Amino acid sequence: MSRSAIFLDRDNTIIQNDGDLGDPQAVVLVDDALAALGRLHQAGWPLIVVTNQGGVARGCYGQEDVRAVHERIQKLLGPIPILDWLWCPWHPQGTVPEWTREHPWRKPQPGMLLEAASRHALDLSTSWLIGDQPRDIEAAKAAGCRSVLLSTNDDFVEADAIASTLTEAVSHILQMHANP
Repeated sequence: MSRSAIFLDRDNTIIQNDGDLGDPQAVVLVDDALAALGRLHQAGWPLIVVTNQGGVARGCYGQEDVRAVHERIQKLLGPIPILDWLWCPWHPQGTVPEWTREHPWRKPQPGMLLEAASRHALDLSTSWLIGDQPRDIEAAKAAGCRSVLLSTNDDFVEADAIASTLTEAVSHILQMHANP
């Protein structure tokens, strides 16, 4: 039996981060993350983080640092559980040989979403991805998910919706779920 889920990009979607982040003490949630993700959790949506972490390939930090950042995010989210954390350590311009290449998990490829669907018996056609970059929306589309782009621009992106905040994105999803 398949179920739906919400996929979340990490950086500038649920935490504030414009660069490579390997320090858990530097984690700061976006202003509305607790309330918005709490609404999704209360509505019964499983939450899954899918994030490119090319800083591993560029030698900025290791996978243990990515895990530590995710543990810190989960601690800050308190009782709002993240079902799974998927990250792509590969980057074609990396400096660490084992991680320096393109990979099917690297957004805009849909690999992380497909892996999560396999792990958790998810119906991607009824799932959503919220992200702040066109590559997030492209990954969602490639996986067959619906999507919300977090943006204050009117840039053309083939997202199902554009929202200026995480709260607005969540409201859109909950409204669409109530009225499919």
